[in-house]
Amino acid sequence: MAEDCCSFQLISGEGVLNMEGLENFSTNLSQRGVSYAVVAIMGPQGSGKSTLLNKLFQTDFRMMDADDGRNQTTQGIWIAKGIGIEPFTIAIDVEGSDSSERGQDGVTFEKQSALFALAIADIVIINMWCHDIGREHAANRPLLKAVFEAMLRLFRARKTTLLFVLRDQRKTPFERLEVSLRGDIKKIWAEIPKPEAYKGTPLGDFFKVEITALPSYEFEEDKFHDKVDRLRQRFFNSISPGGLAGDRKDVQPASGFALRAEQIWKTIKENKDLDLPAMEVMVATFRCDQIAKETLSGLNSDKAWMALRKDAQARPAPKFRERITSILENTLSQYDMEAIHFKESIRDDKRKELETEALQVLYPAYVAMLQHLRSRALQFFKTKLITEVKRATKAEFEASIDSIIKDTMDKFEKESRDVSISKEWDASAARQNLFSEIETMTVEVKTKINKTRTRENSPNPPCTSPSLPTYLQGDTANDLVGETFDNSPDCEITDDLEGEIADDLADDNFVFENDSLDWGDFILDLVLNIFG
Repeated sequence: MAEDCCSFQLISGEGVLNMEGLENFSTNLSQRGVSYAVVAIMGPQGSGKSTLLNKLFQTDFRMMDADDGRNQTTQGIWIAKGIGIEPFTIAIDVEGSDSSERGQDGVTFEKQSALFALAIADIVIINMWCHDIGREHAANRPLLKAVFEAMLRLFRARKTTLLFVLRDQRKTPFERLEVSLRGDIKKIWAEIPKPEAYKGTPLGDFFKVEITALPSYEFEEDKFHDKVDRLRQRFFNSISPGGLAGDRKDVQPASGFALRAEQIWKTIKENKDLDLPAMEVMVATFRCDQIAKETLSGLNSDKAWMALRKDAQARPAPKFRERITSILENTLSQYDMEAIHFKESIRDDKRKELETEALQVLYPAYVAMLQHLRSRALQFFKTKLITEVKRATKAEFEASIDSIIKDTMDKFEKESRDVSISKEWDASAARQNLFSEIETMTVEVKTKINKTRTRENSPNPPCTSPSLPTYLQGDTANDLVGETFDNSPDCEITDDLEGEIADDLADDNFVFENDSLDWGDFILDLVLNIFG
């Protein structure tokens, strides 16, 4: 138990915040979302505040030893985790007011600690003596005035629960004590000066007031323990509707507790207006940014992402879009779970930034997929072109080339869209590369065709379709130069054309393997040769 509830000094008597201790304390708190409660206790020195907290929450705050006299025991502000209570409950022990050790100098710290307790706590226990109720100059009046004035500096009504615990109740009935105390509370509230915005505002807009009484710890210890045990039960499920803190407003996520406490105390020490709404925007911005960075870092080492990236580099990854969508959604869901309780507008802005950055991380896999799709589209173009050569006439083939290009580009467009999960993912570079490669091939094919057509229309055509002598079958271009295709002088390869034909046919590595030079066979071999 000692390990779980070990208390530590959060703020020293000189007003120094123990940030290292606070961050260590917050480690187990940070995953609680808004399922936690903060309980602070205030009251005169020596009124048994630490004793009451230890009995209620099984904490280990230092208690006063009566044998040593009624000296100051708690200095500054201490903090601990309540044991055996759900939700997670933070107990805060505030230095006693009206301390002889501090004297008049203690007034400043008293007001500062009251403001801190009200800014950070859902429930503030006001520990006071029964015999002070109804007394004009009792110790509780300056304390209550400090509490109310502090609340008005918070720039909004937090609906804090004030739990008045009346100590050492004896003969006076509780009902009479309660009526008298509520009258004092209303009177003090009415007397304190208020900003224009809060003039006429009822106490109930700021506080939920609860009152209970305890017998003397010294003279009726058994009864005291029995009443404290019953009071302890009221802190179970304290944040549920009807609970002690069931009416609280604008609850801030536990993961921002340490930063919020630091900023609140810093502002109080600098004697600045404690603008809690503005401070909560700052905390939300910082924490959402921090959560986004941690989430993005986790994406880089995510096993599913690493596997998909490797797969996409090696081949067209199956179910690419489904897999990469799942990875992105899981990343954003992780952020949502941790940031859900922060201010919506800030949370959503940081989520959009995270999504943009996550898409940048995932983008290289998309680029790799585009390369595979480009290769596939090129193969599609070649196959379609070869198929068209085999079945089409010369006129049909030339007319169909543009159609094949369009079909190929349309295919690439569709497949590139099918693997994209963002409008920001751009396939234009891959598209342009594909089109350039296709255009290069197309120009080469059309050039060869046009050269063939020129020879057909020349005065002494190279005779692209007559029968070849048997002994020429299989001969190369160099073997064919200077030969005639038949006995007609119109079919003679002239000296002027001789070199050009030899060069073109040699460049194409063209071999006549048939006894006829059919146009389709000629173009097919030419296309296959261009495609390698």
